[in-house]
Amino acid sequence: MKAEKPLWKPSEARVAASQMTAFRAAANERHSVALKNYRDLHAWSVENRAAFWDLLWDFCGVIGEKGARHLADGDKMPGAKFFPDAKLNYAENLLRRHDSGTAILFRGEDKALRRFSYAELDELVSRLQQALIAAGVKKDDRVAAMLPNLPESVALLLAVSSIGAIFSSCSPDFGERGVVDRFGQIEPKLFFACDGYWYNGKRIQIAEKVKAIAGHLPTVEKVVVVSYLDEAAAAAGSIPRGVTLDEFLKPFSPKALAFERLPFDHPLYILYSSGTTGVPKCIVHGAGGMLLQHLKEHRLHCDIRPGERVFYFSTLGWMMWNWLVSALASEATLCLYDGSPFAPDEGVLFRYVEEERINLFGTSAKYIDAVKKSSLVPKDKYDLSSVRLITSTGSPLAPESFDFVNEAIKSGVHLASISGGTDLGACFVLGEPTSPVWKGEIQAPGLGMAVDVWSEDGKPVKGERGELVCTKAFPSMPVRFWNDLDGKKYRSAYFERFPGVWCHGDFAEWTEHGGMIIHGRSDATLNPGGVRIGTAEIYAQVEQIPEIVECLAIGQEWDNDVRIVLFVKMREGAKFDDAMMDRIKKQIRTGASPRHVPARIVPIADIPRTRSGKITEIAVRDVVHGRPVKNTEALANPEALELYKNIPALMR
Repeated sequence: MKAEKPLWKPSEARVAASQMTAFRAAANERHSVALKNYRDLHAWSVENRAAFWDLLWDFCGVIGEKGARHLADGDKMPGAKFFPDAKLNYAENLLRRHDSGTAILFRGEDKALRRFSYAELDELVSRLQQALIAAGVKKDDRVAAMLPNLPESVALLLAVSSIGAIFSSCSPDFGERGVVDRFGQIEPKLFFACDGYWYNGKRIQIAEKVKAIAGHLPTVEKVVVVSYLDEAAAAAGSIPRGVTLDEFLKPFSPKALAFERLPFDHPLYILYSSGTTGVPKCIVHGAGGMLLQHLKEHRLHCDIRPGERVFYFSTLGWMMWNWLVSALASEATLCLYDGSPFAPDEGVLFRYVEEERINLFGTSAKYIDAVKKSSLVPKDKYDLSSVRLITSTGSPLAPESFDFVNEAIKSGVHLASISGGTDLGACFVLGEPTSPVWKGEIQAPGLGMAVDVWSEDGKPVKGERGELVCTKAFPSMPVRFWNDLDGKKYRSAYFERFPGVWCHGDFAEWTEHGGMIIHGRSDATLNPGGVRIGTAEIYAQVEQIPEIVECLAIGQEWDNDVRIVLFVKMREGAKFDDAMMDRIKKQIRTGASPRHVPARIVPIADIPRTRSGKITEIAVRDVVHGRPVKNTEALANPEALELYKNIPALMR
């Protein structure tokens, strides 16, 4: 049954005061148009991309040299070039304030509390910048970080980007193989890691893991150990080329920062989006594209103002951390948290909101669902009056979760479900402060994003599921994939399905309100709790167990999220029992990460393959979900699909 009225509607005063309305007025004035509402503005932004992004640059006060051209070869995808004559520096735009205002708040699960003013952040970035240069880091060199969500992590990204080097990160809970598969490809010059971290009440030491990882990174000239457990000295002493962060910074006193302004597409950082074969893909994102996209999403779609406090629950292994850091460019305060969101209890993040007066509370759909299943009613226990926007991403937010937020967390709050991904480092569809929120729907396509839903034969569809596509180029498209000199992997990832059109790999549906519903992945990538995981990373671990012939992993839609299901084919005479199940889980947890561990492991007699010998995950996923399988004639053993129907273990 469709909702008869919106869940939330902004007041006329709120609409009038929004930066979105101010931006629309600026477009009307500069270009002599009469855009009356968001839909008009979005249509104009897509049809006039050069004018739109040019206006956004000026509206947001981007620091840099814009250049004469705003879009070259705009009809090419890939191949379009935004601001081809521009010069800028990402860090310079984020470090635009130098005063005593609060730049970063940090809370750790171990009850650590820290505050950094803009001036103090400047000083730390300055010392890091000098130390990096002294260590030989220069433009285009890679610096890798396996760190918790600390202020030092933010400062390191800014210092690396200030000199034109390239940053890349993951979280410290990743297994040795998972880290090496990522950083080993990009050949970093320096490797920053922590001595350990806290999670769910446990103090987790990782010095031995850091040592092992460093041993597989031959290009690393120095391993810098950041203290979190107060064991950095011992950890650094046990690692060849190891040094503590304090020792690394000791020779340098703060001085005025120097920023190298570089081309718009100069690489800023490398993110990882695992495919279904081989090691994770290394996605290179450009500084200009990330800066403009994040400014647009923060200033216009989230209406972030100077001095507001912005929180997103994330780790350095998720692109939402990069998204959060960019809020400094809007002169906001970053509110960092590291640890479990349920330790020591389910109220820990809401206490953070109450005590620090957080304005934007960002989290995952899975977290909202977990709070819903607990006995906590946050609005009855905590003062959440400071929150004006709650954003949710990672997986589709269920309609009943919209109700829960409104009824149990904060009534009348703007709740914005958002969706995009690591591939673009930003959102395709997201919140919009001048329009209503309808239960179960994402409000709107992002400005400048030519988002649509297409059928299998490449035709736009309304009111039915199809492939999420973007039909025109946008600034935060990846600059390239690392080690993909001819661009073949890049083109294959996004443009093979519909030539010249970005196919994102999500099932989506337009609603009658002009919003969108995301129905999950349409490809074989797993997406539990919003963390994109490639099946190859799981297979690489399971294949090390000699009793298993082969395996197949899918994402099963379950309880308003996705859970990983692993099917294993045992060798003849080998036994599948609880001990084997525990062994598989341990292998995956230590070799990849806890996020890769399946929720269900099921023994199976056969695994379906294509005639070319590839296992067919999508066909198995369709069978498990009761959907018809297309192209069974392409399978060498289609009869194997019968084994995956009505499996009791997948019904609970």
